[in-house]
Amino acid sequence: MSHSNQFHLLAERRFLPFFGAQALGAFNDNVYKNVLVILAAYQAATYTTMDPVLLANVAGALFILPYVLFSGIAGQLADRYDKALVLKIVKAFELIIMAIAGAGFAMRSIEVLLVALFLMGTHSTFFAPAKYGLLPEVLRDSELVGGNAMLEMGTFLAILLGTLAAGLLAGVGNTIYITVALLGIATFGFLSSLAIPRLQAAAPNLRVDWKPWTSSWSNILAARESRTVFLSILGISWFWFYGALILAQLPLYSKNELGGSEEVVTLLLVMFSAGVGIGSLLCERLSARKVEIGLVPFGSLGLTIFAVDLYFATPRDAYGTALTAAQFLEQTDAWRILVDLSLIGLFGGLFIVPLYAIVQQRGRREAMSRIIGANNILNAVFIVAAAMLAALGLEAGLTIPQLILLTGILNAFVALYIYSLVPEFLLRFMAWLLINVVYRLERRGIEHIPERGPALLICNHVGYADAIVISSACPRPIRFIMESSIFKIPVLSTIFRGMKAIPVAPAKQDPVVYERAFETVARELRDGNLVCIFPEGRLTSDGEIAEFRTGMMRILKETPVPVIPMALSGLWDSMFSRKYKAVWKRWPRRFWPKIALNVGPPIAPENARIEELRTRVSELRGAKP
Repeated sequence: MSHSNQFHLLAERRFLPFFGAQALGAFNDNVYKNVLVILAAYQAATYTTMDPVLLANVAGALFILPYVLFSGIAGQLADRYDKALVLKIVKAFELIIMAIAGAGFAMRSIEVLLVALFLMGTHSTFFAPAKYGLLPEVLRDSELVGGNAMLEMGTFLAILLGTLAAGLLAGVGNTIYITVALLGIATFGFLSSLAIPRLQAAAPNLRVDWKPWTSSWSNILAARESRTVFLSILGISWFWFYGALILAQLPLYSKNELGGSEEVVTLLLVMFSAGVGIGSLLCERLSARKVEIGLVPFGSLGLTIFAVDLYFATPRDAYGTALTAAQFLEQTDAWRILVDLSLIGLFGGLFIVPLYAIVQQRGRREAMSRIIGANNILNAVFIVAAAMLAALGLEAGLTIPQLILLTGILNAFVALYIYSLVPEFLLRFMAWLLINVVYRLERRGIEHIPERGPALLICNHVGYADAIVISSACPRPIRFIMESSIFKIPVLSTIFRGMKAIPVAPAKQDPVVYERAFETVARELRDGNLVCIFPEGRLTSDGEIAEFRTGMMRILKETPVPVIPMALSGLWDSMFSRKYKAVWKRWPRRFWPKIALNVGPPIAPENARIEELRTRVSELRGAKP
């Protein structure tokens, strides 16, 4: 069934109770953490003699420590047992934690409050593997981006509302109100979790290792089974490094650099959280409901640009002392600061949602929660590293704006390093730009491409960019069979190698390359991958579809798989075709021209006939492009 956007998931029981439980958990998490942070920044003397900066860092370390200690065990438990049951037990545990926190507020005991914070970190540690591991079990591949976007949107909307609620509760200062709010939210979260439908355990025979270090290492090994998955996890962890470093500084940034009150801290956090929520929701629209990792470089670009701009937007001297939000908004560059923070959040959403989706799509299903556990371990390590870098930087004399500038610059270098290791990210970004900025791509019948399993895709060959257009439109990676002469074209060669294209040459010209191509194709299909061939064997020279060669019939004879006919239209008049011989005649003749990819229903291999396949592709293309 087709749906216009991800919001339809909120009407389905497979998603709504789970969404409510996790959003309320994130909401409660942030009410408690932010109340504690604000009180530490502005009323620390009431609770402790500890320096506010030190207290903030201790609190952050205590919250993150359980991720290091228990993520391995949490991932194994979520794979070993029904994830819905795990979520329900964790939500019940939250009620006990909030009662402890209430006692801490009543006694004004920073020690008890920090114990509750550690336990909330433990709660989140056991919640996350079941949470992210549940998504690929209840959602289709085409819903993964939308589901993750809703999850991130819900989380950061909860952060936004939790931040607002924390500011109000901290401003009132009545610990009874704080305790009642925390217990009430936890109760609603637990009740929501009770409606989550039961699931089958992913690995019911798994033996849980209760030793923190060995279980953690076992989870990391599970994540390392796929290089792309592991590097995506490193990308997610880097985002948490980046986000933790900036967010941890906002209370003191507001107080010392801007001269703001608690209201300004709340406003800054709200803008950041709103940005992440908006960026997360944009992912599904920008990715056409598929896992589009091309958005990741786009996101990392924004993370650098707006962190650098935030440094330059920060005033040299504070605007005043304890300014209200309204007074702050009257100051020079106040809106620029808020826009920078919201855009950092927005591009962060574009960065992190596709990474979570690719981990869920390409990770082994029966080990998914352990993979998420490994993700949590590395996230924790990176967050601790961020806290250490912040402490060292501030100790060395860096100002908070300089620390933010350093973070933005580091992000650029880390991004370039990751994309050098996995060129697929940049290649998908180029493909995404091609079909969203240069062209308008209309996709028809994409649902005929199977979400799993092998298939041979066949398509007419219009221009040099055909493979990039098809790849950007398809929800799964594709291995393209490509004429070796095109494969060797400078610049394009780098792109095609990054796409893991399979070069082929005529048997008479290079029999070794010819035979190797068929061996590679057979291996890819046996491994359950998609392979695409242009059966004409060459680019069209007149815009018409030439006769199909017999190579694809040999593929189907050696490895019988479904055949998916496709047709491109609208590219014959482009700079990538052979319509115009001279280079200077190949400039675009229309602004943002429309192109189309039509995909037909699959054809069983035993029913595939070369002339019938050519006729089907011609019908899908329609009139001459």
